[in-house]
Amino acid sequence: MLVIGIGGHELSAEERDWLQHPAVGGVILFSRNFASRAQVAELSQAIRDAAPRPQLLCVDQEGGRVQRFRDGYYALPRLEDFGRLFGRDRDAALHLAREHAWLMASEIRATGVDLSFAPVVDLGRGNRAIGDRAFHAEPAIVAEFTRAYVAGMHEAGMAATLKHFPGHGSVLEDTHFDDAVDPRSLDALRAEDLVPFVAGIDAGAEAVMMAHVKYPAVAPEPAGYAPRWIRDILRREMGFRGVVFSDDIGMAAAESAGGIKARIDAHLDAGCDVVLVCAPALVADSLTAMDSRPAPDAATLSALMGRGAASWTGLLADARYDGARTDLSGDSLGAA
Repeated sequence: MLVIGIGGHELSAEERDWLQHPAVGGVILFSRNFASRAQVAELSQAIRDAAPRPQLLCVDQEGGRVQRFRDGYYALPRLEDFGRLFGRDRDAALHLAREHAWLMASEIRATGVDLSFAPVVDLGRGNRAIGDRAFHAEPAIVAEFTRAYVAGMHEAGMAATLKHFPGHGSVLEDTHFDDAVDPRSLDALRAEDLVPFVAGIDAGAEAVMMAHVKYPAVAPEPAGYAPRWIRDILRREMGFRGVVFSDDIGMAAAESAGGIKARIDAHLDAGCDVVLVCAPALVADSLTAMDSRPAPDAATLSALMGRGAASWTGLLADARYDGARTDLSGDSLGAA
C-alpha cells in the first residue's frame, strides 16, 4: 500500500486519478498543501470525496522546525525543550510533553486529518536530521517521554507512530541527502536506541516508521527494507502487531535499493505495510510499480484513522485546549 504526496492547495485532475488506484491508501500533506485552516480542511474533505475507499490523511506536525500547518495553529515547542526541563522538574516535563501531544493531535484532528507522524523517539545525539526533534540523549528518559506522548495522542483520538526505527539519532548523516551507517552491534542498539521503541510499543503505539539507516552488524540492507529488522526483531522479538511505514522513498538513502519499483518492492517484500511516496513526481511510477503486486488489504490502515468526533468548534470550547496552550507558553520551557 502507498501513502502519496500531492502538489498544492487543491487536487488536480491527475491527483484525482491517482486516488482511484487500489494501491493508494492515504495522502501525506506538507507545507506546500497548506494556506489556511479552512483551506486544508476543504482539501482533506476533497481527498476523501474523490477516493473510492477510505483514505488515511497524514502530516508531520511535530513542533519546532517540523510543523507543516502554522497559521491558525499553536506554535508547538521543540521536543528538545522538554528534555532540558526534565533535569530540573521531571514531573512537569512529562506533563507538558503529554499536553503537547494532546494539543498537537487535537488541532490536527479538528482539521479533518487522521494522523501526525509522531512522536520522534530517536535519541538526541547529534544527528543532522533529528537534532532538536529529539527529547533527550538518554534512552531511559526518552522512554519516559515516549509513554507520556503516546498517552496524550491517544487522549485526543489519534494513533501514535514511533519513528525512526530502530533509531536514527546516533549517526551524523541526514538520510534525506546521504547514506547513513551505524556500525554498532544489536546488543548495543538493544541497550540504547531500541529502549524508547520498547516503551512505545508497550504504551500501545499503533505504527512504526522505519529509518533509512544501515546497521551492517545486524543486516546488510538499510533497516527500511531489511527483513531481519522488520520481521525478526520488530515483529517477532519485540512483538509489534501494528502498521509498519517506510520512510519516504524519495530520500537519498533509499536510492541504494535501485529505481522506484525496486525501492517499493524491497520495502514491501521486507515487511513494510505502507510505503511513503512524498514527492508527487514519483507517484505515477510508483502506481505503475504497484500494478504487478497483489492488491493491498484495504483494512491495513483502519486502526490509524482518527477516532471520535472532531471539530474546531468543539476544540475551542474544550477547557483543556486553553489550559494546554497556557501551560506550554509559560516560563517553564523557556527557562529550561
